[in-house]
Amino acid sequence: MAHTTNDLVASDIEEYLRRHERKSMLRFITCGSVDDGKSTLIGRLLYDSKLVFSDHLAALEADSKAVGTQGGELDFALLVDGLAAEREQGITIDVAYRFFSTERRKFIVADTPGHEQYTRNMVTGASTADLAVILIDARKGVLTQTRRHSYLVSLLGIRHVVVAVNKLDLVDYSQEVFERIEAEYREFAAQVGLTDIVCIPMSALRGDNITEPSTNTPWYQGPSLIGHLETVEVADDASAGPFRLPVQWVNRPDLDFRGFSGQIAGGTVAPGDRVRVLPSGRESTVARIVTRSGDLDLARAGQSVTLTLADEIDVSRGDVIAAASEPPGVADQFECHLVWMSDEPMLPGRSYLLKLGTRTVGATVARPKYTVNVNTLEHTAARTLELNEIGVCNLNLDRPVPFDPYTANRDMGGFILIDRLTNTTVAAGLLHFALRRADNVHWQAVDVDKQARARQKGQRPAVVWFTGLSGAGKSTIANLVEKKLHSEGFHTYLLDGDNVRHGLCKDLGFTDADRVENIRRVAEVARLMADTGLIVLASFISPFRAERALARGLLDDGEFIEVHVDTPLDVAEARDRKGLYAKARRGELTNFTGIDSPYEPPASPDVHIDAGGTQSAEAAADQVIAHLRQAGVLAPPTGA
Repeated sequence: MAHTTNDLVASDIEEYLRRHERKSMLRFITCGSVDDGKSTLIGRLLYDSKLVFSDHLAALEADSKAVGTQGGELDFALLVDGLAAEREQGITIDVAYRFFSTERRKFIVADTPGHEQYTRNMVTGASTADLAVILIDARKGVLTQTRRHSYLVSLLGIRHVVVAVNKLDLVDYSQEVFERIEAEYREFAAQVGLTDIVCIPMSALRGDNITEPSTNTPWYQGPSLIGHLETVEVADDASAGPFRLPVQWVNRPDLDFRGFSGQIAGGTVAPGDRVRVLPSGRESTVARIVTRSGDLDLARAGQSVTLTLADEIDVSRGDVIAAASEPPGVADQFECHLVWMSDEPMLPGRSYLLKLGTRTVGATVARPKYTVNVNTLEHTAARTLELNEIGVCNLNLDRPVPFDPYTANRDMGGFILIDRLTNTTVAAGLLHFALRRADNVHWQAVDVDKQARARQKGQRPAVVWFTGLSGAGKSTIANLVEKKLHSEGFHTYLLDGDNVRHGLCKDLGFTDADRVENIRRVAEVARLMADTGLIVLASFISPFRAERALARGLLDDGEFIEVHVDTPLDVAEARDRKGLYAKARRGELTNFTGIDSPYEPPASPDVHIDAGGTQSAEAAADQVIAHLRQAGVLAPPTGA
């Protein structure tokens, strides 16, 4: 006679743990429209799986009476809705992860919010899921949010879907209602590429068709929810694909051992396999597969291992060790889907950090090709992406990275974007393909380089970047600096904010997005001018730290010198001969820095000029030149 789980735990805990360890794991999400019963369903699964401790059950009984929605009966949603705001509003806001197990399988379920404003939370929960349970209220049928969640499920590569037609008890367990909803959903699902669908009539609150078939639905011959979750075959697509190991750590405990550690993201590997390290392209052979428990003869996707190679080749964190016969692509320009997750809108041209696997690189996002209306699937033209919007964009990285399309390998094609200053995640993305120009456009080698040009001019190239409010005196000081340097025989050029808008940037306005693009263009021009050996003076409001950081990042160390011309707003406004501040105050001039558009002052500029006091422009110019001398910019370059 077989032991029950509780009997086994009581009699032989080691045997129970061995059995538990051998169970397969299924990750799934619950999603649906607001108040479709997602949290109630998960609470019921925990309750029926005997995973609610006695003290939690006592608290649930008390909470159900105090804040429950079931008239004093057990409100299973309270087992999951942990935030005070969720309990007060009766909705899910955060992503709640819960673990439970049955005799046959282990599960991790993510309860994701139904509200459209929490789309980013749903994307987070779905990013690692194998299956989605989409709840539909039997009284309401297929809603706009049902379609939105189904689109997101398809977009994120979840192939297995359970449609839980919930609250069937409120429509007298009607077979007609269930079949109508099933037909409508399958018709829509076909449009978004979902084909593996199981529809189950249920009542999460009453327990119908949750763990076993319900007598209330004799007309339904399919599996219960738990029955399906226990037996659904989730194809191990990652193991079936080519071998991929993003290197997380170069493991060198002593002089005699050098291994490369990480979690296998695809395929299998064995000693003797020929591998290629990307992006360098060098090849070698796997010598050993090392784990804490000893060497392995074979490792597969999902396992964390350390590989040693037969040859001494350069491998660093962020590189990918891959099957030599089926290597991933390497590129620095892509088309992608982007799910925007920040309250601040996306700014095309702004430099972000992109994290793909274990590699982090700089990235800029071009203006969206279109956004996707996830409710209607329509494509709409857009200049940017707002919170929770999904769009198709081009990405430009500052160096090539190994990749696979997201549809082929989630780990090799899924990425996040990170704000450089705040380190917050602002977007999640899915790579489609490398742009053809990424392969067709290459750097042309030249014999006369920046150092040769600088030696000819007898100076060191630099970009002196003046930033500050309108009216701070940037252009006046920059003009004086150039005049003094020119008189000493230095080769210079002054890029002025007003002047470039007559040509290079005449197509741009003054929105945040246009300001970002304005500085991006100017920074690229300044870099090219510095490459000629010039000392470039750039005078721009440049209100955002991120864009000034982008300009600095284009140059070699020590070549970018940030000068903050610091003037209080009232002083700058009083100096305004053009009347721009007055127009902005009257609302005639929008997006004006300091009035209705922010200015982010430098945290630690190379030169700080107090332009609001008694210091003259002449003295300020001398202060800048003194810094240039001290920094070695005005000294002849090495070898001159």
